[in-house]
Amino acid sequence: MIHTRPLRRLLTTSLALSLLIALPASALTNPVLQPDPIHKQTITDIVTSLNQGHYNNIALNDTLSGKVLDQYLESLDPSKAFFYQSDIDEFQQYRTQIDDEIRSGDLTAAYSIFNRYQQRSQDRLEKLVSTLESPDYQVDFSIDESIETDREESQWPADEAQMNEFWRKRLKSALLGLKIADKSIDEAKELLIKRYKSQLNRATQTNNEDVFQNFANALTKQFDPHTQYFSPRLSENFNINMSLSLEGIGAVLQSENENTKVVRLVPAGPADKAGQLKPADLIVGVGQGEDGEIEDVVGWRLDEVVDLIRGPKDSVVRLNIIPADGDDTHQKIIKITRNKVKLEEQAAQSKIIEIDHQGKPYKLGVISIPAFYIDFAALQRGDPNYKSTTRDTAKLINELKAEGIDGLIVDLRNNGGGSLREANELVGLFISRGPTVQIRDPLNRVNIQADLDPRVAYNGPMAVLVNRLSASASEIFAGAIQDYQRGLIVGSQTFGKGTVQTLAPLHHGQIKLTHAKFYRISGESTQHKGVVPDVSLPTMYDMDLIGESALDGALPWDTVPEIPHQRYIDFSTILPVLNRRHHERTQFNPDFLFMDAQIKRMHENKQDKQISLNEATIKAERNDSEQWLLDQENKRRAAKQLPTINELSDLDDLLEKDSQGRTISPEQEALLTETGNVLLDMIELTDKYIAIKN
Repeated sequence: MIHTRPLRRLLTTSLALSLLIALPASALTNPVLQPDPIHKQTITDIVTSLNQGHYNNIALNDTLSGKVLDQYLESLDPSKAFFYQSDIDEFQQYRTQIDDEIRSGDLTAAYSIFNRYQQRSQDRLEKLVSTLESPDYQVDFSIDESIETDREESQWPADEAQMNEFWRKRLKSALLGLKIADKSIDEAKELLIKRYKSQLNRATQTNNEDVFQNFANALTKQFDPHTQYFSPRLSENFNINMSLSLEGIGAVLQSENENTKVVRLVPAGPADKAGQLKPADLIVGVGQGEDGEIEDVVGWRLDEVVDLIRGPKDSVVRLNIIPADGDDTHQKIIKITRNKVKLEEQAAQSKIIEIDHQGKPYKLGVISIPAFYIDFAALQRGDPNYKSTTRDTAKLINELKAEGIDGLIVDLRNNGGGSLREANELVGLFISRGPTVQIRDPLNRVNIQADLDPRVAYNGPMAVLVNRLSASASEIFAGAIQDYQRGLIVGSQTFGKGTVQTLAPLHHGQIKLTHAKFYRISGESTQHKGVVPDVSLPTMYDMDLIGESALDGALPWDTVPEIPHQRYIDFSTILPVLNRRHHERTQFNPDFLFMDAQIKRMHENKQDKQISLNEATIKAERNDSEQWLLDQENKRRAAKQLPTINELSDLDDLLEKDSQGRTISPEQEALLTETGNVLLDMIELTDKYIAIKN
């Protein structure tokens, strides 16, 4: 759904800053943080691990020093609202010194900068609380003024007047957002006072380890965004996540400045089943049970938010979220029942869709694969019936062939990857034998994975359906099918996750390192670029927010030598016809027109970098947005000869549900049907092409 203008940058700012350029005397009483003795050795251990084990060979020099400084400042003050320009000017003395300090284990710069940050932020939080508690504080929401939604290109405040003006508007915006979200002014003030006091309390709890981890990751991020240092506490947290020893919601989260952002959902996990949480949504509050108080988590550390979200199996957690396509006036509370992800619920599933094409009925098999899984425990026990993606898919193929299907669609939408072994073996179900993927390590050694089994489970016409959330192992499979020209790739450009990570223990904590890179048998990397479909379908995911290319410092796309391999069919002669037919078929399709209109609206909204602080204007914009979406929905329904609706909420009862109770999206079904039409076009044209060739 597309709502009003996004507030991504503004909403992810830290809510803390100082009114005065001079450091307040009260702040000087706060404990000064400094490195522990163990940190000197740990920073040199991190550098050694990066130099010896990371795929990217980067020299620790003055250039890197400047980048680490910039990253560190960005991590502390992403919206340029903590420090004054005078602070930044002062920090420039470290621009070419940080590399030398790191080599010697000297962390003077890291802690000096952070202590300044603590002083500025605590002073600002105290001022905000004082302002909100003052009986004289009044806000006029009828004035026509606005605030920037994206301060990335803004300058650091030069003086007290600029800083005060920014925070006057920032506080007004926070109050207005809560007021429009049905809070009274008193309730909004109370919530913000509680938020700021909580942040003050957390600031006083910040310890030397927190500072070290923050600075260490300013260094690791220069190598790539997936390389990360974990302190001993976060190492324990990470290991718990890997072993699934605690119950959660089945979502991968990350910190985005001062908020918690959803990266992706675990297939068949509680959040995926609930169907309300989406990638790029922001979590701003967490409540326990059906009616527990929602605790504001803006400004919390990621591990603290994760601790709140975890809980006993079958218990309810409520999340206050800002949808990826909305702003803080469109907050909503969703309910998710905690549970573990069961392997059988991630299993591949099949169905048959029937399509009339060129006046003739066809049956197409669809195998949906939510993840590349394997039950390693059962395999190691010697269980002959252990479950895996490839085994389950082979069984489903045999069942579909018995039904007399005319073609097969492998649906990898939202499949974030999994077992490399399974990606390799799944390719083997569709080719006789041959290479499937190349893996290059930091020493430029290339390891080739291959299918050595000549048996083929399915040799008929096939298509692979992908989207922006198809990643890693999904991209290996799709890339191999495309390189062999064994089937068509249909959908949108994939995620672009073409790197391999490993965990390395340190004497103090551990480090996650990117140590290898995937390459297709064509020699092209899947990194950054992903897999580009043969026939493109519209996507509702914003590529600027989701995907490897949206991550700062992502490793680039590149190539290695191609591996000789078979090509089953030459699609090059029919792709222009396939794309022309696709365009002709969808240009008046109600579902595709609906998607196109939403995508256009999304891009238009992104261009607006200001949000009004006038209550009437904000409400009018929100009402206009909701009316626009309702009009688009009714336009689609009328074209499909369906009854119109009075409110968007009416759709909850009208849309079909799947076997797990999730709403079936008309858009997603339209994409699947169109993939079927493209596959049937390919069958027709390939038969003609082969006949002409012969």
